[in-house]
Amino acid sequence: MKKNSVRAPILIVEDDPVQSRLYQQAMPYYGFEVAKDRSEAVRKFQNNQPSLVLLDHVLRCGDCGLDLIPEFKRLAAHVPVIIISGTLALNQQIIALSGPSAAHYVIEKPVDLNRLEGTVKIALRDCGMAEAVASLQSLERLEMVAHGDRERLYSERLFRQHSILNQLRSSKIRPNITRLAEEFHVDRRSIRRDIDDLVVRGQIPAQ
Repeated sequence: MKKNSVRAPILIVEDDPVQSRLYQQAMPYYGFEVAKDRSEAVRKFQNNQPSLVLLDHVLRCGDCGLDLIPEFKRLAAHVPVIIISGTLALNQQIIALSGPSAAHYVIEKPVDLNRLEGTVKIALRDCGMAEAVASLQSLERLEMVAHGDRERLYSERLFRQHSILNQLRSSKIRPNITRLAEEFHVDRRSIRRDIDDLVVRGQIPAQ
C-alpha cells in the first residue's frame, strides 16, 4: 500500500474558496470535497459520505451552517462535525456543542491551521465511530451480555475495524493480515472480512 493511499474523506462546507484552499493545503494527506451552500453540501454528503465535516457557520444565499447539522446527523449520526466561524458568540457556541444535533468542536476564525490540523486528527481517531463503538460496549456491560453473544460480536467487530482503519491511514505498506490477527486475537479470516467491510463502505480502496 502506497503512502496516503488510505485518505480520510473530509467534506468542507465553505463558500470562500480562499479558506477552503487553505485547509486543503494545510492537510494534503486527506481527501477533500468542497460544498458552497446547503443543497450542495447535502448532495455531496449523501453521494460520498465523508469521515468528517468542516462546516462554516455563514454560507452564501443566507444559509446557516448550524442548520445543516441535524440533516448530517440524520444521514450519518457517527460523522464528526467541526464548526468554523468568526461570528458565533459564546452562548451560540455552547448551543452548537449541546444536544442530539451537536457538533464536536467549534474553531474560531481567523483559523489557527495547526490547531485545526490537530483537532481534525483527534476527531477522526476518537470521535464519531469510536464514540459509537464505546456506547455499544457500555450498553453491553450494563446489560451484562455474555461474551460471544451476537450483539457483543458486532461491537467488537466495529471496534476492530475502526482500529484497523486508523492504522491503515498512517501506514506506508499493505496490511499484514497475520500481524493484525495476532494483535486482535482473531483468525485471519476475520481480519480479511474486516478489510472487505471497510472496502464496501468506501473507507479504504480495494486492495
